[in-house]
Amino acid sequence: MKTSAGIEDLLRRMAPQVLAAVVRHYGNFDAAEEAVQEALLAAATQWPESGVPDSPQGWLITVASRRMADQRRSELARRRREATVASLAPPDELLAPAAETEYLKSGDDTLTLLFLCCHPALSLASQVALTLRAVGGLSTAQIARAFMVPEATMAQRISRAKQRIKATGARFHLPPEHERADRLQAVLHVLYLVFNEGYTATSGPDLQHGELTGEAIRLTRAVHRLLPGDCEVAGLLALMLLIDARRLARTWSDGTLVPLAEQDRDQWNRESINEGISLITRTLARGPLGPYQLQAAIAAVHAEATRAEDTDWPQILALYRLLEEMAPNPMVTLSHAVAVAMVSGPQTGLELLARLDTDDRLTAHHRLHAVRAHLLEMTGDREGARSCYRTAARLTTSLPEQHYLETRAARLLQDGR
Repeated sequence: MKTSAGIEDLLRRMAPQVLAAVVRHYGNFDAAEEAVQEALLAAATQWPESGVPDSPQGWLITVASRRMADQRRSELARRRREATVASLAPPDELLAPAAETEYLKSGDDTLTLLFLCCHPALSLASQVALTLRAVGGLSTAQIARAFMVPEATMAQRISRAKQRIKATGARFHLPPEHERADRLQAVLHVLYLVFNEGYTATSGPDLQHGELTGEAIRLTRAVHRLLPGDCEVAGLLALMLLIDARRLARTWSDGTLVPLAEQDRDQWNRESINEGISLITRTLARGPLGPYQLQAAIAAVHAEATRAEDTDWPQILALYRLLEEMAPNPMVTLSHAVAVAMVSGPQTGLELLARLDTDDRLTAHHRLHAVRAHLLEMTGDREGARSCYRTAARLTTSLPEQHYLETRAARLLQDGR
């Protein structure tokens, strides 16, 4: 018999398939999602005692379909349609195939469901929340905790997203061929954001949320399984694996942040590193090149260095130059400036960083000041570095990052005496 943890993992993996089958059959995303959640709750309650059924997906689809049928009968009754509609089945030719039958024919609908959750009519925040709820199988409470918002706020966000999808008239099928590339990029961007929020939480007492990084990797694996020939999907999966491999080394036992250069690399997950390097190596060989592949290649160079001082910074710099040409954004420029400093000296890095001083997207972001502080410290400007560290600490809403930045500033003050 499976353990409760094993059943929870099984339910999470099956959730998108069950939801896809029910949405495909009934067409009401909002009601279907609620029915599937009830089925999952019933399974989580019953299976530890009764055992996992021979066909767990079929069991879940059947329970959710019964719930949908009950809702439909109630709705018909409320509207005072024919009194016998709730108890009489319509002629066979008017019946759609059973949801469980469609599941067997349709195969894996995870990608279709992801496309639906990342519908262009939704805001990015709503796309993220709905993806985690509908495809990831996380509860509203779990999503709210991860993003540090009240559960009621997150519930409202998810509800509005489902209503918005319903209002657009979107149906459960893959978007037209000419829209798929853009829609797939939206899906990958959502998964990338989920991973990043899990790896470095933007606010709160914890540096990272393992359930978000794990969910992002699991869903990206699912997309890669469905689209094995897509280079950017493979690149994103490789990037996640290589970055997540550092997780255990990122904090001391008290939760204090450990920067990359000071991490104990023996704690890095070699299995994830080997998988990520193998995946990005195969992917780069077949092209075409994309931003996620370049980021994965950079992460692979870091992973291949057994010590921080062995890092091949010239190669990383070359990759950042390509990335900035292909997908320019201020965060890339920040990392590019660090690579320039490691190759050509900190002053050169600071000159590159000066370009961002008038960029409204970053002037109030703590990372700009943190990177400048690091480069100023490399030049020997302790007072300038301390001031920037303190500014960065004041701007961040992550308590572990705030503590780390304040500690750096305090250490510079102490060293200068």
